[in-house]
Formats: sequence, C-alpha cells, structure tokens
Amino acid sequence: MKGRLLLATGILATVGLSLLPFLWFVLTSFKSQTEIEAAPPAWWPSGSLEFYRAALFDHHLFNYAWNSALVAGSTTLLALLFAIPAAYALARLTVPGKQGILALLLCVSMFPQMAIAGPIWRLLDSLGGLNQRWGLVLPYVALTLPLAIWILASFFKELPPELEDAARVDGCGPWSILFRITLPLATPGIFTAAILILIYAWNEFFFALLILTQPEQQTLPVGIALFQGEFTMPWGELAAASVVATLPLIGVVLLCQRWIVSGLSAGAVKG
Repeated sequence: MKGRLLLATGILATVGLSLLPFLWFVLTSFKSQTEIEAAPPAWWPSGSLEFYRAALFDHHLFNYAWNSALVAGSTTLLALLFAIPAAYALARLTVPGKQGILALLLCVSMFPQMAIAGPIWRLLDSLGGLNQRWGLVLPYVALTLPLAIWILASFFKELPPELEDAARVDGCGPWSILFRITLPLATPGIFTAAILILIYAWNEFFFALLILTQPEQQTLPVGIALFQGEFTMPWGELAAASVVATLPLIGVVLLCQRWIVSGLSAGAVKG
C-alpha cells in the first residue's frame, strides 16, 4: 500500500512539473498587462481576453495557423503515402538486408538539422521552393519518412499473415490485400505515425525559419517567435498565441490516444 502511494505521488509530481510551464502560460494569457507587470506577481488572472484579440488580429495568428495546418497536413498525407507501401514491403516481402535498411533509416532520422540545412537550402533554391509552402513540405516529408517507416514496419510484422494468405487464396493481389486487409487492421499504427509526423511538422522551427522568410508564408512557431513589441516583449500575446497553437495538438492526441497507445505498444508483447 505504501509503495503504491509513493508511486502515485511520484507520478502526480512528474505530471505536475511537466504541465506547470503550460499552466503558467495559460494563466498569463488571461491576465491584463498590469497583472503581468505586478510585483509580487498576480497568480490568478482577471479573465481578460485582450491578449487573445491582439494575438489573433494584430499579430495575424490566423494566417500563421493556416500555413501550419497546410504544411503539417500535406506533410502527414505525403509521408504516409510513401511510408505505408515501403513499410509493408519491408515487413512482408523478402528483401535482402532488411534489418540493415531499417537500421539505416533510423540512423538517417538522427541526423542533426544543422548538418543538412545547407544542402536542403541550395536544392530548394534551385527548384524555386524558397518562400513556398511546398518547399517546406518536401524536407519535412524526407525527415519524417524514416520514423514513419520504422513504426509501420514494426506494426505490420505483428499482424497475422494467415489473413493475407487466405485473401491471396481467394484471388486478391498484393495491392488489394494491402488496402482491403492490412490497412484496416493497421489503423493504430497508421494513427501513431500520423500523429508523430503531424506534431513534428506543426512544431518544427529551424527549417521553417530558414525556408520561409516572408511573413505571409510563415508557420506558427516562426510567427510566434517573431512577435514584436514597441519597447518590451509582448509576453501576454506570446502566452495567448502559444495556447492557441498548442490546443489543436492536445485535441488530436486526446481524440486518438487509444490508437496511439496501441500503435506504440506494437511488438512489445509477443503472443
């Protein structure tokens, strides 16, 4: 009993410490400028929505959110479009050096951004992709593909091959088996890969700052980072914008948490 109490206390303390910065930003976003500057600080906000109005309309947060939604959505769809058949082939077909390919994919995903920033910038410059949203989608797809393939391949391996054998006996071809048998069963793994890709593309800052320099093309992380005040940092607007930028991801994760947990635990237990 004592051990369970200590475990529960440790979990609550860890969760509380993790949520504390976000909770402080939420409270700050509902304060007035006077409450932010007060000393000692005002812990409980008055409920003002002025910072949200300023972030949404004065700092054009809607435009940044639209750009982020387009980039993150396009990245997720394209990455899954390439990752699903690649992962299925690695999981089901006889591919020489299969484990080496998976290990190489995982190593590629660990490359530091700074090491590949120059070549990516020069390539996009030659293709006319700078200051274009599709120019940001291309490197995002390349950077998220290895992890997506790794997750999906691990999940496909756990699916019973007997169902595919039965479909093959009934005359289904490889693509028919993939779309009619495998993909419906692999929904948790696909959701997991999609959420991880979406979070990466929504939150990524370095390449977004490097590739998109025009304000009308910039995404949420860059747009929020470039908020400017006349004499001081606009902490209230930054807090409100951060809350607005975080809520969609929280909503998506909460809605899909059952599939995410199932996808991440694939391969953890052998039957």
